[in-house]
Amino acid sequence: MHHRTIPDTSLRLTELGFGASVIGNLYRITSAEEASAAVETAWNAGIRYFDTAPHYGLGLSERRLGTTLRNHPREQYVVSSKVGRLLVPNEQPRGVDTEGFVVRDDLRRQWDFSRDGVLRSIDDTLTRTGLDRLDIVYLHDPDDHWPQAADEAMPTLADLRDQGVIGAIGAGMNQSAMLARFLRETAADVVMLAGRYTLLDQTALDDVLPAAQETGKSVVAVGVFNSGLLSRDRPTEDLKYNYQDSPTDLVTRARTIAEVCEAHGTTLPAAAIAFPLTHPSTVNVTLGMRNPDQVTRNAELHRSTIPEALWDDLRSQGLIRSDAPTGYGDLIPHGTGGPHT
Repeated sequence: MHHRTIPDTSLRLTELGFGASVIGNLYRITSAEEASAAVETAWNAGIRYFDTAPHYGLGLSERRLGTTLRNHPREQYVVSSKVGRLLVPNEQPRGVDTEGFVVRDDLRRQWDFSRDGVLRSIDDTLTRTGLDRLDIVYLHDPDDHWPQAADEAMPTLADLRDQGVIGAIGAGMNQSAMLARFLRETAADVVMLAGRYTLLDQTALDDVLPAAQETGKSVVAVGVFNSGLLSRDRPTEDLKYNYQDSPTDLVTRARTIAEVCEAHGTTLPAAAIAFPLTHPSTVNVTLGMRNPDQVTRNAELHRSTIPEALWDDLRSQGLIRSDAPTGYGDLIPHGTGGPHT
C-alpha cells in the first residue's frame, strides 16, 4: 500500500487508514473477537495507520485497538488519538451511554482543553492502549473552545512534539473553516477533516485545503462516504447524509455520479475513497471499519484503478467543482519523498 508523508515529520501514513470508532460499539455492539479480527485484517491488507479517541465507546475503542496492535512491531505503524474530552466518573449513570455508543456509562465525557487536561488525557490513552507512545494527537471537536484549544492545548501539544514525545499534532472536526485557522494560526502539522471534501461536498476548497497548501501542511480525510450516501454502488433513499436522512436532491446527485462512475468502469464508493487523495495536501483517507468483511471490501475499493477521465467527466457535467484538482498528475510533491511513495 502506498504511503504519504506529513511534511516536516518522519511520519509516513498508508493512503488508507483504519478508523476505530465503530469497534467502540458505535450504534451497536461489536464483539471483542470481531473487533480484533478487523484490526488484524487491516494489518494483513497493508494498512498501517490507525485512529482512535477516548470519546469512542468511553475508552473501549482505545483498549481494543491497543490490545491487537501490541502484537505487532511498534515501529511499523502509526497511531493517532485525540484530546479534549476527558473521561471522568459518572455520578449519575443511566446504564447506557447517550452519545451513540452501546457501552455502560460508568464514565462520562468532560470537555477540557487545558494544559493539565491534555497531559492527563494522553496519559490515560497510553494506559488504555498499553502503547508506549502516540504518533499523532488531535484536538477533538474544539468548535466551541477555540480560545483554550488554540492558546493552551495546542502549545502543550507543540511542546510534547518538540520534545519528541509525539510525532505530529493537529485538530479534527466536521467543519473546515476552523481547521484552516488551526493550520494558519497554530503549530498544527495536520488536520483531520470530516465530510467536507467528498464527491458531494467540496467546501474545504474554500478554506482548509488552500490553507494546507499555503502552509505546507497536511489533511487526513474522513467521512468520505458522507455517513453512507456514497457507500453503495447504487445509492438508495434510506442511506444517511451527514448523520441525517438524505435530501432528495442529494440522492439524485449521488445516483448521477454513480452512473458516471459505472460508465468509466468503476463504482461510486471506489471513487469516493479515491477523490480526496487526488488533492496534493491529502495524505490519507481513514474509514471506520467494524469487521473483517468491511476491511476487505474497503481495501479492495482503495486498490481499484480510477480512470483520470472520470474526474474530467464529473467536472464537465458540474458534478464536482471545476477547481477541484483531480488525478495524480495534478499532485504537487511536498514533504519527504513527495505525497505518493
